[in-house]
Amino acid sequence: MGTRERRERSNESDRFLTSLFSQVPNVVSGVALAAVGGYGRGELSPGSDLDILFLHTGRIDEKALAELVNKILYPLWDKSFKVDHSVRTRSETRESASSDLKVALGLLDIRLICGDPDLVAAVQHDAIDDWRSNSRERLPELRRSLAERHLRAGDLAYLLEPDLKEARGGLRDINALRAIYLSGAVSVSLEHISSAESVLNNAREALHTVTGRDKDRLLFQEQDKVAELLKYADADALMSDIAQAARSVDYLLESTWHRFDHRGKDGLGRFLKKPRTTQIAQGISIAHQEVFIDEGFNFASDPVIGLRAAAIAAQAGLPVSPSTLQALAHASQSGISKLPNPWPRSARENLIALIGAGAPMVRIWEGLDQEEILFDWLPEWRAVRSLPQRNALHRHTVDRHMVETAVFAAALTRNVHRPDLLLFAALFHDIGKGTQEDHSDRGEKLIEPLARRIGFDEDDIATLKLLVKHHLLLSATATRRDLDDPATIASVTAVIPDLQTLELLHALSIADGQATGRAAWSDWKESLLSELVSRVTSALTDNTIARQPEFTNEQRVLADTGVLQVKIEARDPDFAIEIIAPDKTGLLSIVAGVLNLARFDVRSARTQTIGKSAIMKWIVTPNQFAPSVDEIAIKEAIALALEDASDLTERIKRRVADYANIPSIPVPLPIVETFMDSATDATIIEVRSHDRPALLFGIGDVITKSQVDIRSAIVTTLGAEAIDTLYVTEIGGGALSPERAREVANRLSSALA
Repeated sequence: MGTRERRERSNESDRFLTSLFSQVPNVVSGVALAAVGGYGRGELSPGSDLDILFLHTGRIDEKALAELVNKILYPLWDKSFKVDHSVRTRSETRESASSDLKVALGLLDIRLICGDPDLVAAVQHDAIDDWRSNSRERLPELRRSLAERHLRAGDLAYLLEPDLKEARGGLRDINALRAIYLSGAVSVSLEHISSAESVLNNAREALHTVTGRDKDRLLFQEQDKVAELLKYADADALMSDIAQAARSVDYLLESTWHRFDHRGKDGLGRFLKKPRTTQIAQGISIAHQEVFIDEGFNFASDPVIGLRAAAIAAQAGLPVSPSTLQALAHASQSGISKLPNPWPRSARENLIALIGAGAPMVRIWEGLDQEEILFDWLPEWRAVRSLPQRNALHRHTVDRHMVETAVFAAALTRNVHRPDLLLFAALFHDIGKGTQEDHSDRGEKLIEPLARRIGFDEDDIATLKLLVKHHLLLSATATRRDLDDPATIASVTAVIPDLQTLELLHALSIADGQATGRAAWSDWKESLLSELVSRVTSALTDNTIARQPEFTNEQRVLADTGVLQVKIEARDPDFAIEIIAPDKTGLLSIVAGVLNLARFDVRSARTQTIGKSAIMKWIVTPNQFAPSVDEIAIKEAIALALEDASDLTERIKRRVADYANIPSIPVPLPIVETFMDSATDATIIEVRSHDRPALLFGIGDVITKSQVDIRSAIVTTLGAEAIDTLYVTEIGGGALSPERAREVANRLSSALA
């Protein structure tokens, strides 16, 4: 069962039709019988229609033409063939194609069966020529038609009982890709889906065989029989292959539409042969609204470049170019871009930034999956790739469910103090599925070496193991246990050690439920979950606020001098910068601004006021445009800004404006919280936000303009997320009043929105 059988079935039909045609008496010239659509391509399954076209010049007698048609159709009907036919002249065919998309698409596959070859050749020429010349109108029409069909039929890759032909990623989409290719409007790599087409056609043929009917929806009760006929181990193996085939088709279709939408044009509307490029990072550029790694880049010199490009693409809401994906795949297969074990921090942070992009991450992840780049980075992913879940609660395969969970988790990063742990746990919470072992227990075993290879420390690994093993704990407890029973709360606190872990597990539970679907998640379940979390919170006493910095006696002695000092230590690929500066209002904002203009990305910062001075410890990474790191230059820039910060402010504004022109995705709004009783003689203001250029400068500027002093600060960047904890006081000392705290928090929220 396969292409050869479908071709032979088509040839057999050709021979029968030819014999019927030859038996018609007094057949005149200028008449032809042609195959169109699937029959035209020679792809006849047992239950397929015979799509045939009677072509004539218009000069044949109507009675003779009718006799010819009947002499062919009646024997077909007698033999129970299902026939879709039309009788047209060349001009009528052309006119019909111009007004009917289905006719136009079918004619792209027209093929002579018997009769006048010149007539069929002419119609074929018309069909392709008209399709190409009218592609500006026809392709958007095709796109709308696909969207309507996808809405009706759903996603082939993720449906439990999919339609092999009509669903998204199905056989009709493959035909659409051929049509786009024939238009010449944009290149289409049809060879990338040749195996996918074979899988879907074989499954459809087997379905027709086992049911004895022309049907394309693969129901549960037929999946085992189809799998057996196609010699699969079981139905799950069959559905996994079908899912992967559909994903390949869908990915190519989406990529093709993207390239169609973003073909480069000059000012006169003419298409450009050479795309305009904008460099966005070292070795990474944007062209035609795609992110690509510069041609000729040495992957061995920077094995993180692939993850960085993927993260940049996701955060910009753009796809990675097919050429870059292919180059990355080649580098992976050849071993020249192998990431070390453990990963460097930059690799881990780029992975987190990729996951944290939310919905735009899906397309990037799919591209990495299609080219099998993921398996080099995350070999554990192969075991769950397109793994079916024969469970009515689930909408997606295991891998896609985890990706969707990560998408929902990305919207909850403001609710937790460790967004990196939430995102990582969301992406891998079901990694243990696929065997008879309990998937939570198996997942706990698998996540430990995976997290260690990614570069998490032992404390984080312990948290991740807990999240994966107990990712169902809160939802199961909330919906199945008496929340008024103290033993219920005790059973949860016995597992969850602190508030930080609780907030992570709460967010993970919400994301997992939302990704599963409406059958598994509802407002009622969410309210029960919130009630449980509230009661568990009351039972825990852990404080989630970051600790204030601690400094050495030597640093304190230096601080007593009140003299500006800058010390820089290289920590490849980072730099540790220690700054001791005379304390003044706005100091944090000033130093953050200087470092930003020096092209440093802040990874973390600790600052505390001691007497006349503030002691600051910064961990920064130079970006691609950073000049050589120079202690003297940094010190001079800080000294100048301490005297007059107006020039610094203007330069920062210009940099922010420049970055505003770079594509970016919508992100959740920042969350600003105040804690009135969690610090001695100070108020804690915590800002959780998507990282962006000059973020810390902006926060400090708002604090300064609010006539509030920053006594100490803890700044952390996790992937694309930033968490800034500020201990603030009134200028004369003392904690802020609740009213003043709300005022400052509102100003920050407005400025950062």
